[in-house]
Amino acid sequence: MPTVFRHDGFRFFFYSNEGDPREPVHIHVMGQGGEVKFWLMPDVTVARSDGLDARTLRRLAKVVAEHANEIERAWDEHFR
Repeated sequence: MPTVFRHDGFRFFFYSNEGDPREPVHIHVMGQGGEVKFWLMPDVTVARSDGLDARTLRRLAKVVAEHANEIERAWDEHFR
């Protein structure tokens, strides 16, 4: 599970063995007893979440959007 970065106690990472290699770029975020998966394109959206409230999800989506280029670079380096 390569960690891309950490922010405010949350870890932003990929699962190395995740299913379909054709799956679009996304990032997992874990912290505060919950986890969320965000799609990056066409816009940052929640793919699924567990244990995080709507306010936290909005805040994390903003962080993902701000780091989208960094996440995409890390994705390309890791999976391609």
